[in-house]
Amino acid sequence: MQTRVIIVAAGVGKRMNSKKPKVLHEVCGIPMITRVINTVKTAGISDIHVVSGSDQDAVAEILPEDVKITVQKEQLGTAHAVKQTAPELEGAEGNTLIIFGDTPLISPETVKNLIADHEKTGLKATVLSAYADDPTNYGRVLRKENGTVKEILEETEITLEQEEIKEVSAGAAIFNNRELFKVLDKISNDNPEQEYYLSDAIGLLSSKGARVGAFVTADKNEIINVDNRLLLARASELLRQRINERHLKQGVTIIDPSNTYIDESVRIGMDTIIYPNTVIKGDTVIGENAIISANCEISNSVIGDKAEIKHSVVTDAEVGSGTTVGPYAQLRPGAKLGEAVKIGNFVEVKKSELKNGAKVSHLSYIGDAEIGERTNIGCGAITVNYDGVNKFKTTIGADAFIGCNTNLVAPVTVGSRSITAAGSTITDDVPDDSLAIARNKQTTKEGYYKK
Repeated sequence: MQTRVIIVAAGVGKRMNSKKPKVLHEVCGIPMITRVINTVKTAGISDIHVVSGSDQDAVAEILPEDVKITVQKEQLGTAHAVKQTAPELEGAEGNTLIIFGDTPLISPETVKNLIADHEKTGLKATVLSAYADDPTNYGRVLRKENGTVKEILEETEITLEQEEIKEVSAGAAIFNNRELFKVLDKISNDNPEQEYYLSDAIGLLSSKGARVGAFVTADKNEIINVDNRLLLARASELLRQRINERHLKQGVTIIDPSNTYIDESVRIGMDTIIYPNTVIKGDTVIGENAIISANCEISNSVIGDKAEIKHSVVTDAEVGSGTTVGPYAQLRPGAKLGEAVKIGNFVEVKKSELKNGAKVSHLSYIGDAEIGERTNIGCGAITVNYDGVNKFKTTIGADAFIGCNTNLVAPVTVGSRSITAAGSTITDDVPDDSLAIARNKQTTKEGYYKK
């Protein structure tokens, strides 16, 4: 049976105290709405509808092309938001899953199991629920004696006796599509907020004799609605724990998981060691037997097997096998290091290729350059790549030796096996097998201090 999904993402999120739409706040590097879309896609749903609010442009900007967006112009409640899709969906066959854009922890497995349970039982609606230690601020699931669901009551509607109910709903539910749109017309806004609650659809269906169920997820954290910064931090913490546990099970050593921050999109090979206070983000791939020491930040980069990154920042870069970086180095976008390259302390590399065995051991800037195999760059050497208007390239051949404090004023080429004398400012090309000296002759005035 066909199942489509409506993702409700129209809430303003006042409690976030942010100018950014609530569903665009990130959990472990991915906006919440994107996480929910990825979840339902992984669960096998391809017909996806998002209901956005007044911030639709910002939300639409990040939505995949195959996701349809509908706008709720007035914020009149969750049922009203779903109803905005009626022109397109109300006559459709099959089932409709309603899920909220601020529930980033619901897993694809739970969505699959919810759909399977609903189809197996043949109910008109099935609510996703969980048993919470503290049910405050969640809708309570009230069951009939036969175990079916009678209604869902919001926090403001429950009696003192009903406060003891531990089974709660985060709003996600799957409906027979035609029954859903029939009951939406009957929902009232007779409540303190004067909003049309989607949860009222459950009570209305049940009161008309329709059988409504609840599928209980074992992980109560899945149903967390993130509507403030505290819950955003909590959701991020829980998801980091899931991510780190997955890497640990796959053979990665994480010295202190509670202080290691890895985005879900990151891939890490077995026997790699990750030390504390490290942040690994975006589309980063780390090979096997690598070492990522404490206090590193790596974003959208490829780190080869047996490489070591020590207390450094790596962004949009490639690091070859057996290469070492740091301590306290920075690889900026476009840095491409071959195998067994050494980047030492306080070295910055930007948009440059260093081929196998090249060394830049300390206190240097390498920008817009190509460095040949086994070439050694001395301490304090700089590629002078910018004239204030344009950038220019420096090319150095293989087995060259660039003396300490050499300024290479681009565009310039230093040939293979050539040497530049320490302290030189090189402005002309240097042929292969040459020594270039570009500095003033020393003048010493004896006895100058006494004068």
